[in-house]
Amino acid sequence: MSTSEPVLLGRKRALPSCPNPLFLKWLTELRDEAKEKRQKTQYTYQKAISSLNKYPLPLQNAKEAKILQNFGDGICKILDEKLQQYYRENGSEAPIHNLPKGAPPPGRPDNSVAPSRKKNAAGDQGKDRGGGGRGGRKKREYMPQRRSGGYAVLLTLYRQSQIPGSKGYMFKLELQAEAQLLCDKSFTVPDLGSKYTAWSSVSTLVQKSLVMKTHNPARYSLTEEGLALAERLESVERERKDGPEQGRERLRGEGEEGSGPEVVDLTGSDEEEKEKVNEHPTEMLASVAQPASKGDRVFCSGKAQEPQAVSRKPNGECLPPGSYDIVLCVDFIETTGGTGHRKQELVKELRRNGVNFDIRKLNVGDFLWVAREKVAPVPGQLRGPVSRELVLDYIIERKRMDDLCGSIIDGRFREQKFRLKRCGLRRPVYLVEECGAAASHLSLPEATLQQAIVNTQVVDRFFVKRVQDVRESAAYLTVMTRHLTKLYQNRTLICRSRELEGDGGSDEEERGVPSCSLISFAEFNLDAVKNKCQTVRDVFARQLMQISGLSGDKAAAILENYSTPHSLLTAYEQCANEAEREKLLSSIRYGKLKRNLGPALSRTLYQLYCTQGALT
Repeated sequence: MSTSEPVLLGRKRALPSCPNPLFLKWLTELRDEAKEKRQKTQYTYQKAISSLNKYPLPLQNAKEAKILQNFGDGICKILDEKLQQYYRENGSEAPIHNLPKGAPPPGRPDNSVAPSRKKNAAGDQGKDRGGGGRGGRKKREYMPQRRSGGYAVLLTLYRQSQIPGSKGYMFKLELQAEAQLLCDKSFTVPDLGSKYTAWSSVSTLVQKSLVMKTHNPARYSLTEEGLALAERLESVERERKDGPEQGRERLRGEGEEGSGPEVVDLTGSDEEEKEKVNEHPTEMLASVAQPASKGDRVFCSGKAQEPQAVSRKPNGECLPPGSYDIVLCVDFIETTGGTGHRKQELVKELRRNGVNFDIRKLNVGDFLWVAREKVAPVPGQLRGPVSRELVLDYIIERKRMDDLCGSIIDGRFREQKFRLKRCGLRRPVYLVEECGAAASHLSLPEATLQQAIVNTQVVDRFFVKRVQDVRESAAYLTVMTRHLTKLYQNRTLICRSRELEGDGGSDEEERGVPSCSLISFAEFNLDAVKNKCQTVRDVFARQLMQISGLSGDKAAAILENYSTPHSLLTAYEQCANEAEREKLLSSIRYGKLKRNLGPALSRTLYQLYCTQGALT
């Protein structure tokens, strides 16, 4: 062979054909159709095509394709419909693993252009070289639909940011309460047959860098891009009041060219995470108003306000006298597990006594009371409006003697009291059962258990109620329910936000009058989650309380001076000698009597944090 002749390569090995040509053909047609319409689903179909080409076995129906990557419920449903149509046209015995005679071969698995665009490919390439083609087209801008969840959140955050002296962010509860006025869909209750609420759109806003989520509890604020978009939405909303057509044309003109409806991802993948509603229905946000006219919404001032002038705190809502019922909430742990007949006896006794109670999950405590708003069912709707629920300032932790003994041994006793103090309710109660001879058969001496009960009452300032059995417990809960019903029957209850206002007591409570400024049940139960993310200060406090002799009041006093271990170690380094370091914390005052922490405990803390190696 002459050296001038070109070198010929060997014969190419033919690629094996796809064992599912019909499915491949239909997916290719769907991809090309989506590509012509400039829809994002073209990429979803392309991923499915790639997965199908790699699968070496024949599929009998579209449901079997679910095991493949990028095949979700949407794609499988479409393929099933096409398969049924194919059987109707060609008979139920028609082969599906080879194409009918005369049918065009399935398209290429790569990103080939659609047939209608192939004839213009050369011209488009020429335009691309000159910079005049559509290849450099910008991605269309996200524009939320009017009165949707994203629309309401953007406008609410923008209007809050325009208030002089605003803090620049909003918490979830107040954001939901204010945004509900601008949204037709509920932020807390999903529509019938759906698992998403209007709040689910917040994940889209965060993903598109329009809203920023920081801190714990979460704080929501607008980014620069979100602020620009919210300004446009606000200007269009103002023009809509003057002239609806003018505002609509302005919004359409500001949008990017070729904008179309949003396309749902058919694979059902996790690319755009949405917040699912998996809570108990009674744990839904109670303080959020349902979509209603301004006349239907109750304000303490007695007058309706424009959305721009609405108070930015959820404590603007109130429940007038006669508009609510007092309901006892029972933790589901008190009715399930353990000795079944004993726990069911409590429920039977409450029903026998005619107590209005509800069983639900409580993250702290065993019993509490809520003021539940009375709502009338809406004609023609399966679900009625969600009732608002405000938590009264009474919470009960129930302890049998054997449970008390076990909690003291494993350390739960101190932790539960600590969490009850921090739950935001001002009147905690300890309900102790079986205080008689049963205590003599436990692993701790009866004197130790009695001392723990007295300490809970005297030191921790809890109200302690002693009963003998479950029936007496049910009787006490019945009496308390009736007492609270009478106590609050002629009072207007106001919803306050613990995140914004703290747990400070009111002047009425100091005079013996029950507080009417209450937190919502949703906020209470969310804040009481046991294993939620904690700050360095919280972890430092729990670490200090593990030291023998260091109570919650002493830990709080130390945290007032040194909020983190780093600040405490820095203070130790600034001391001149070891004796000064040992006495650094001795003069810190704690409790109502303002006693000194003392040199012994100060020395223990110094040795714990400054001793190199193991302690002796």
